[in-house]
Amino acid sequence: MKKEVLIFISNGYADWEAGYISAELNKPESEYKVRTVSLNSDNIKSMGGFTVIPDYNIDNIPSQFEMLILIGGTTWKDNSAIIPVVEKCIQDRTPIAAICDATTFLAEHGYLDNIPHTGNSLDYLKEYAPNYKGHTNFIEKQTVSSDDIITANGTAALEFTREILKKLKVMPVEKVDGWYTFFKNGFYQES
Repeated sequence: MKKEVLIFISNGYADWEAGYISAELNKPESEYKVRTVSLNSDNIKSMGGFTVIPDYNIDNIPSQFEMLILIGGTTWKDNSAIIPVVEKCIQDRTPIAAICDATTFLAEHGYLDNIPHTGNSLDYLKEYAPNYKGHTNFIEKQTVSSDDIITANGTAALEFTREILKKLKVMPVEKVDGWYTFFKNGFYQES
């Protein structure tokens, strides 16, 4: 039986931020499968115009899953109903990976105050997460992995995927690094 990784989506989610990791985790040889979760069972429309029927809503998610991935998008200020799921992950030490405005959401609700993290920028977090108190733990990098929380800025879909692949031990680290280099640089390197 494959292990489930949940990706939380809401209307206006940034579909490209989930593309690489979903493709890797859903490969036939992977021991994982991706399932989407949303606040309710209504169809969800991404920023790119894809319509998705969520696999779960927050009231019927499985009791056991391997990671919760929070994808950025335009409606994070309306997603406070996901907080009990985030709390359960923290309590159970289930890893959470957040990118773009999902990191801003975590910052606003105090989840990043005491751990090394990143986000779209420190100024962005200060402006859009007024309750944020983790300024001294902000690291200006594409991704930061801290114990059970991975954070990434909105330009780091590849780096975000790399950290998730490492955290879930999907493949040996050397293969993850090779995968990243291939997708970052392609077949032909610019001169």
